[in-house]
Amino acid sequence: MGLAVHKLEDPFSIQDDEECQQRILAAKEELGERLVILGHHYQREEVFQHADFSGDSLKLSRQAANSQAEYIVFCGVHFMAEVADILSRPDQISVIPDMNAGCSMADMADLPKVEKAWQELSTILNPDETITPVTYINSAADLKGFCGRHGGIVCTSTNARHVLEWSFSQREKVLFFPDQHLGRNTGATMGIPLDQMVVWDYDLPMGGLTAEEIHNAKIILWKGFCSVHQMFRPEQIDRFKEMHPETKIISHPESSYEVCQKSDYVGSTEYIIKTIAEAEPNTRWLVGTELNLVNRLHEQFKGEGKSVHFMSPTVCMCSTMFRIDPPHLLWTLENLLEGNVVNQIKVDESVAEQARLALERMLEV
Repeated sequence: MGLAVHKLEDPFSIQDDEECQQRILAAKEELGERLVILGHHYQREEVFQHADFSGDSLKLSRQAANSQAEYIVFCGVHFMAEVADILSRPDQISVIPDMNAGCSMADMADLPKVEKAWQELSTILNPDETITPVTYINSAADLKGFCGRHGGIVCTSTNARHVLEWSFSQREKVLFFPDQHLGRNTGATMGIPLDQMVVWDYDLPMGGLTAEEIHNAKIILWKGFCSVHQMFRPEQIDRFKEMHPETKIISHPESSYEVCQKSDYVGSTEYIIKTIAEAEPNTRWLVGTELNLVNRLHEQFKGEGKSVHFMSPTVCMCSTMFRIDPPHLLWTLENLLEGNVVNQIKVDESVAEQARLALERMLEV
């Protein structure tokens, strides 16, 4: 028999953190197998501890879809809950505890801007014959749908190179959005010269590019970025290595080209975790990714003598992810106990069908 859940009129008025945590545990037990909580790596620890599955957004969505759960509560950001809805079964309900948990990078590319860019490109070439649109999974569902409609594809930070290789096998150019850094860093690993990777500024006519620059480009990079990874600088690496020359540098590919060039390892959050986990004891690491993950790695591996440091001297975490806090999680779960679905994320089926097509192309690659 489950624990009794004693609800207050307003869960957000709880002053005692321990009471909030205990009520979350009680609600989880009461909901049982009807519920699965997903926790992204960047999530704050007091929420992350309640996750049934943890990882990157695509991995989490696939795990949830394979579960028997009726409710998928995604402790992440909006586009992640959209992916969970797209990939889950019709009988599953995708929920996010706070609708304000968005992604500033994803917001830099919206469907009207991308369609405008596609139209402008069509004045000097035929994009449907010459350009493969590629959207990073950190994007809205309708942009995934755009890629589905135009013969394009989705990528993650793990598979970006394989996706670009497939994209170039389809057409000669790539329009890559919303994160310019992942596109540039991936293109560089494939030997594409920097001058053949141009930035499309969506605030300027024709992206601020000349017809010659567009014709010469292999990758047209959207002018988007992650505010967290934008904080990292090559001089931060230089200063740290002056004090600790033995340090290994590992960065997420959403960091700038200059930071990635100075890094010993570059890869996704899963790659960063795996690399540090498998490293020799008593090694030192400077990590260019989100603060909550770095702090978690520091605690997890300090017993092995590993020193894990955050690259930026400025505290920098995913502020929108941080909106998911214990009171919001509690409010969500206690509403589900009462039969009230709050903050459901439901992608329109016409969009979901096209987005699923782009995601399936990626999974085939």
